[in-house]
Amino acid sequence: MSAVWQDLRRHTQARIGLGRSGDAQPTRSVLEFRAAHALARDAVRQSFDVGRLARQVAEVGLGEPVAVTSRASSRQEYLRRPDLGRLPNDLSQIPCTAAEVGFVLCDGLSPRALTEHGVALLRALTDVVGAHRTIAAPVIATGARVALGDHIGQAMGVQTIVVLIGERPGLSVASSLGLYLTHLPRPGRSDAERNCVSNVHPPDGLGYLDAARVIDALITGARTLGRSGVDLKAVSVGALDGSRSTILDQHVVS
Repeated sequence: MSAVWQDLRRHTQARIGLGRSGDAQPTRSVLEFRAAHALARDAVRQSFDVGRLARQVAEVGLGEPVAVTSRASSRQEYLRRPDLGRLPNDLSQIPCTAAEVGFVLCDGLSPRALTEHGVALLRALTDVVGAHRTIAAPVIATGARVALGDHIGQAMGVQTIVVLIGERPGLSVASSLGLYLTHLPRPGRSDAERNCVSNVHPPDGLGYLDAARVIDALITGARTLGRSGVDLKAVSVGALDGSRSTILDQHVVS
């Protein structure tokens, strides 16, 4: 492998400059690919311990979390029927609150990501957002797609809902979290009415504190603008605390 490829590989997790052995890839590259593929498949089908996660979430100090499910009756049905993951089974146990912001922790397509990063990210969000806004007791949702957060946010009565959800595993990362913010949540909101902060999986992805700062800025911008989504822009402004991040330009209106 040339020195050029070796240098580039230090800056990306993508599979580039793998070399070759005759007409094929080297055995090591083939085995690494198969291992990464297996990890991604396992991450999608993995379940998680809701009770254990609930105990950890309760320790964050936002109140006792409520656990809910979508209408998907099993992991297999969840994967086959994305529509059922967007609909709640029963939200009657969610109390209506006067809080401004709500957080929903969802398994999504990588329950492993929620297990590894969910609580730490929630702590960072609590520290940053909670410094100047009221936060409702969290909700844990299984068999969940992003749009389930609209139903939950409406039931909670919050002005802004933030969904923390396991992202689709890839061949580079099998446990990455995404955050989806919707202002004035209600059933029927489209993806164009949300803002996404993705690739949260330190140390290789976006860090917890940086992600929390972006979400905090987006909440401020959404409240100023009166809506979230494509009209609420985020621009890169360089580094925060020495790491790459993005932060909201609150004054961009279409």
